[in-house]
Amino acid sequence: MRISIRSASEAIGFTAIAGMATSGVVFAALVGVALGQAFAQRPPTAPMPPAREDARKRIERAAPSAMDRVSSAIARAKRTGEKSDPLLPPPPTAAQTRRAFDAMRRRKPDAAIERRATKALARSEAEQAAAREAMAKRLAQALGLEPPDVATVAKATATPDAGAWVPVLFVSSSMPVATLMTYAVQLERAKGVLAFRGMPGGLHKVGPMAKLAAEILRIDPGCEGPACAMRDVQLIVDPLVFRQHGVTRVPALAMIEGDPTRAWCERDDDSPRAVHIVYGDASLSGLLEEYRRLGGREEVRDAQTRLDRR
Repeated sequence: MRISIRSASEAIGFTAIAGMATSGVVFAALVGVALGQAFAQRPPTAPMPPAREDARKRIERAAPSAMDRVSSAIARAKRTGEKSDPLLPPPPTAAQTRRAFDAMRRRKPDAAIERRATKALARSEAEQAAAREAMAKRLAQALGLEPPDVATVAKATATPDAGAWVPVLFVSSSMPVATLMTYAVQLERAKGVLAFRGMPGGLHKVGPMAKLAAEILRIDPGCEGPACAMRDVQLIVDPLVFRQHGVTRVPALAMIEGDPTRAWCERDDDSPRAVHIVYGDASLSGLLEEYRRLGGREEVRDAQTRLDRR
């Protein structure tokens, strides 16, 4: 190839360009040699593990060795007699026991603490005795075993009029509780009384009768405890009223004038008694209607009116 140079300046420019081209080729060659040496000196890398490995296979491969290690540890413990922790401390020796009791005997009691403990014990015993006495008195009054506190009863309920006729339903603890609960609902509306001859387990055992009374009068059968709401029905245990009216089977209905819930000490054999006795396993309304049919229209009028009221 022939190149034509017209002037000195063009000759100088061409010489510079040729020099730059030659130096660029030399630089590129030097860089290539350096990179080749660097890659040649780099240590070889390990092959990459597979991206994912089946976990089940890894567990299966590791399981035999793990079981072998456990078996070896158990066998070694049996051979050497090693025991697992924690270990119970050894029992105290006779000298240690004697030293402990001697230290307890040498302890000086604190007079202030002793006085406080004695006072607290006496106070708690007095409070428990007062609570037991009050509870027994209230329970005896509720069951008609002793006259009630006049002031307390006057605040709670009004005493029936002397000339009022009160329906008294004679029942027994052997009757189904569901039947007694039904009668309690009806007697609450009629302002009547449930009368028992005695208490289950005898008159010396108040607990079974108190439990039965709670089951009968409890508004919510599923409720438990002293905070349950009770029906406003008087329940008495009175063998005297059974004897006065000659009641031999239950249920039976009598209309008694006055207050049939008075305690035994306030009544005698001359107390008011019903003119008729109606027997039969019927509802309270049916018993009242039968009593009216026998001639007791005046006696059952108020009770029937209250019972029919919705």
